[in-house]
Amino acid sequence: MQRTSNSERYGQLSIIMHWGMVILFIGVYAGVELRSALPKGHFLKGPLLGVHALMGIAIFALVWVRLLGRLSPRPAIMPPPSAWQTAMAGMLHIALYGLMILTPLLAWLMLGAAGKPLPYWDVTLPSPMPLDPALARTLKGWHEWLGNAGYWLIGLHACAGLAHHYWLKDNTLRRMLPGRRAAQCPDLKLK
Repeated sequence: MQRTSNSERYGQLSIIMHWGMVILFIGVYAGVELRSALPKGHFLKGPLLGVHALMGIAIFALVWVRLLGRLSPRPAIMPPPSAWQTAMAGMLHIALYGLMILTPLLAWLMLGAAGKPLPYWDVTLPSPMPLDPALARTLKGWHEWLGNAGYWLIGLHACAGLAHHYWLKDNTLRRMLPGRRAAQCPDLKLK
């Protein structure tokens, strides 16, 4: 197993962290969307909110590991992208990392201001703020807005990876694909 990045692709840990975050985001969004589709008082609403919260906490914890990983050298994109593409990718990555930090942080502040425990586990996280229902509603709105923006950011990130692979014909996507054979797979070779 290749643990560190080389000139062609990311190391296994980076790849596992990336795709693990994808799974966590699917869980976060599935939990909240399924919950909102259920009628009021349905017995699954609590557990689904718990899944949403647990996976959000996992994202918040793992984002710091991912940020540390960004300090190591990354494999080069070949052929190299233009300066504007590099700048756009940088801005999108900053927005995605902001999403992974701010959205769970807003949820924690919202729960603290509302005086509510962590959904489904009845754990009350220490709050850095006093009980303030009006502030809790405002924070909930910001949390939901960021969550909705996340759909667009994640979608744009996925579309950019596919565009790099199928339109620009570079190795951006292949650098992050899991599996030993991903870099050598004939249908994923540059044309």
